[in-house]
Amino acid sequence: MAGRIRREDVEAVRERARIEEIVGAHVSLRPAGVGSMKGLCPFHDERSPSFHVRPQVGRYHCFGCGEGGDVIAFVQKVDGLGFQEAVEYLAGRVGLQLRYEEGGAPRPGEEPGKRRRLLDAHRVAEEFYREQLTSPGAAAGRAFLAERGFDRSAADQFGVGFAPQGWDSLMRHLRGRGFTEAELTASGLVSQGNRGIYDRFRGRLVWPIREVTGDTVGFGARKLFDEDQGPKYLNTPETPLYKKSQVLYGIDLAKREIAKEKRVVVVEGYTDVMAMHLSGVGGAVATCGTAFGSDHARIVRRLVGDSGSAGGVQLASGTSLGGEIIFTFDGDAAGRKAALRAFGEDQAFSAQTFVAVEASGMDPCELRQAKGPDAVRALVAHRTPLYEFVIRSTLASFDLGTAEGRVAALRAAAPVVAGIRDAALRPEYTRLLAGWLGMDDQGAVRQAVHGASRTGQVRGAPDRGRDTRAARPDHGGAREEVESSAPPVARMPVPDRRDPVAQVERTALEVVLQHPELVPEEFDELAADAFAAPAYRAVHEAVRAAGGLGAGRAAVQGAGGTATGWVGQVIEQAAAPVQPLVTELAVAPLPEDRPDVLGDYVRGVVLRLVEIGFTRHIAELRGRLQRMDATADPAGYQAAFAELVAVEGRRRTLRESA
Repeated sequence: MAGRIRREDVEAVRERARIEEIVGAHVSLRPAGVGSMKGLCPFHDERSPSFHVRPQVGRYHCFGCGEGGDVIAFVQKVDGLGFQEAVEYLAGRVGLQLRYEEGGAPRPGEEPGKRRRLLDAHRVAEEFYREQLTSPGAAAGRAFLAERGFDRSAADQFGVGFAPQGWDSLMRHLRGRGFTEAELTASGLVSQGNRGIYDRFRGRLVWPIREVTGDTVGFGARKLFDEDQGPKYLNTPETPLYKKSQVLYGIDLAKREIAKEKRVVVVEGYTDVMAMHLSGVGGAVATCGTAFGSDHARIVRRLVGDSGSAGGVQLASGTSLGGEIIFTFDGDAAGRKAALRAFGEDQAFSAQTFVAVEASGMDPCELRQAKGPDAVRALVAHRTPLYEFVIRSTLASFDLGTAEGRVAALRAAAPVVAGIRDAALRPEYTRLLAGWLGMDDQGAVRQAVHGASRTGQVRGAPDRGRDTRAARPDHGGAREEVESSAPPVARMPVPDRRDPVAQVERTALEVVLQHPELVPEEFDELAADAFAAPAYRAVHEAVRAAGGLGAGRAAVQGAGGTATGWVGQVIEQAAAPVQPLVTELAVAPLPEDRPDVLGDYVRGVVLRLVEIGFTRHIAELRGRLQRMDATADPAGYQAAFAELVAVEGRRRTLRESA
């Protein structure tokens, strides 16, 4: 088990990774005042930009959908990564060497720093292969692509390259770039023989296999020449980078479309992925030499973002609540077997699962060649619910024209129906099963399904030992993983923005979070009840718990003028329902952002809040004096009156200084 990344290294990543650059790779940002940027939110559809980024505090917030957090949370959300994966990715971007607690490593069996070297080796290898595709020796590879309708631009789009037929062409190239024999062996780019190491891929067309971050971690290679005695397709072996059960070909290109459309299409080959994308189905991915499994499901679940009880409900419009997972299989026995495996993984989704099978048995690449892109899109559009496909495929193995065949088919199909995760769908599929079997007695079918459920003969039942945790953005960085089944944290409600007092409280907290170095000392003198709105009082308490202005100024000074660390400290002290509000306040555009007058604005905002506190105190004192009997308690009355005069004097002095 990999050790946790040291806390100080996580904070260093937050400070060094420029959030405007990371977000800018996904969102077109434009200035929105001094120190603020905005653009269209990548997490929901909108026409007017409500997505704000404030580099000085290292945070983003969408005032439309409420999504917000730091640079780590953004990478988690947009790339579907876990917390530790996101930190490692950003550390690689900024060149930071991470350290791990208890001697842990970035990946099981991997030394710290080694991952970056292996990624660099794959990047150089990909560049080498792509250059070789234009060489005279790659004519067979170019012909292979052309015969399947892929031109040079398509090859460039998917990074397709060619591995020369020589035994050590890539090895010599990598050694010339400073990579050691041990690194080449660990990368899986070379193989070990009796006479030393040699290129693993030779005389083959190669596709780069990338993680969701875009880093190349392996290759898939297709045989081109008859003298090649190897398998038709050859992939990178298991390495510290490449785990075939944890990678999906095309995920780097498909991730945005998947997140936007809430739909992923799982195909069976590299050229099928290319055909899908070039036909307008941008959410297509493929497994790499293995069946679709629970680790693949976890990747897809993160990108589709499928959570909630509405998943699996198909609407009359043809779309589905909770997203869609569409598998494409051949219509033969192997395809039915693959569908049954997918049915088992269906338990990992709340999205609706489908199967898309071309009637004549063509795969997407063949379909695009024969009938064009429209036919590929139609294949996806005319998908069949996975439950129906599996049940009907099971029945196809029996002779339903005989009583014996129908009974045997019922026994085989009943566990499938019993394994449907949505209990509300089981009665409907029980009724359909009776019709497909040609049985008038639905009671017998219901009894068979119930019996299969009771005895545990369920196809596709969820694995009780499966890790069901799903990574989620963590606004504070204190909790790295949460249970996917846990209810979402309720966000603390904020008061009406039209309330003038609440607006003053809000603006005061905005400047304290964004510019603590400009806030006057009077802020730290505010009492715990200085904020009337419960939400803003909770933020004020978190500011006080984080150390107040002194801690804020020290954090800004230590971070070279940025408030990234200061905001993080406040978030860490805030309760979970309050953390999103802290992010929102830290990113909110200020009405005044001109550098030459910003200091006066900040001072004026805070002093206005202090004045409101004085006014509230004066009203309380006057009410107390009205209720007091000066004759019965002259000393108490004089003390209260003196306090009133003093507070009024402090308010008058404050107004004059302001």
